[in-house]
Amino acid sequence: MPAATSSLIDAAREIAPLARRHADESERDRRLAPPVVAALRDAGLFRMLVPRELGGAEATVAALVGAIETVAAGDGAAGWCLMIAATTGITAALLPPEGAREIHGDPGSITGGMLMPRGTARRVEGGYRVTGRWAYGSGSPHCTWLLGGVTVVDESGAPETLPGGHPHLRMAFFRAGDYVIHDTWHVSGLRGTGSHDYEVADLFVPERHTAGIGGVQPWPEGPLYRFPMYGLLALGVAAVGLGIARAAIDELVSLAGAKTPTGSRRVLAERAAAQAGIAEAEALLRSSRALLADAIGSAWAAAERGEVLSLDDRAGLRLAATHAARSCTRAVDICYDLGGGTSIYEASPLQRHFRDIHTLTQHVMVGLPTYEVVGRIMLGLPTDTFML
Repeated sequence: MPAATSSLIDAAREIAPLARRHADESERDRRLAPPVVAALRDAGLFRMLVPRELGGAEATVAALVGAIETVAAGDGAAGWCLMIAATTGITAALLPPEGAREIHGDPGSITGGMLMPRGTARRVEGGYRVTGRWAYGSGSPHCTWLLGGVTVVDESGAPETLPGGHPHLRMAFFRAGDYVIHDTWHVSGLRGTGSHDYEVADLFVPERHTAGIGGVQPWPEGPLYRFPMYGLLALGVAAVGLGIARAAIDELVSLAGAKTPTGSRRVLAERAAAQAGIAEAEALLRSSRALLADAIGSAWAAAERGEVLSLDDRAGLRLAATHAARSCTRAVDICYDLGGGTSIYEASPLQRHFRDIHTLTQHVMVGLPTYEVVGRIMLGLPTDTFML
């Protein structure tokens, strides 16, 4: 394991118990507890994918997934906030270098936001006037910058089009204090992520703080920046799922040795259903991780050769990520069911793992339609691959 990879995962291992200790506080306050934010920031984990030229780790994709999984095993919300900040760090390679330095160059910078074009941008001298409101601003209470996807429009409000007829989509970055956070994050799971709505109205955003969505050539060299942004996001979501599943299995193992189910004379660990269930959950987790590692390894090897990732590689990443998210959900469900009545109490981590993993599955990057997209590619059918 390369030294940089090892050090990032070692840092994640140190932070995971801290995240676990503060999990109740994060959930209660609906934002990641400040000591956890500080630890992740100071360890450089939020900036794992930022280029070395800007002081980031420029980590391998394997290190990204390993670090997120490790933190998420401590607390799913902490792993999610890490995932969002780390994967949006890849935008440093797409922004103009001057803008990337301003946004990502500060060792204390924490980025987040949503790429979906729920805002509009009107061209003005030196940049754009941006208006929009975005949901799912994970980490918004502690981020120093948030991005929002926008459609560039003309003076009449009509969308601009690029060659080929596609709408002109961009990402625009907003400094903390320039956007309004709406208290909307009242949800069933991943409560500690603080994923509120955020909004800007007719905000001037300089050109250097924007970049096109799709078709932008990264300015740094290196295999990391040959990976698609959407693919990295999907891998990050899957990594959170791996961590939550790990935590649920470990919790059930601990519970099984101490709990005697109602109507039984044996502890849970001695029951055949528990033995088979724990084994199945472990197999689901390990096989998910193995497929994810295989897809990442294949794509990384191509990227190291200087190749543009093939459609098969990109589809393979998304397939592995979706499979991992879905399989880890099944693993958590097994643990929750075997925990019996204990699982429903707030004092049991199993209820949080259950809520968190089922919230995770609703993310578009690991949604069931991904299977349809990959299946169409396998069958040689015309397919919209923009989000691969």
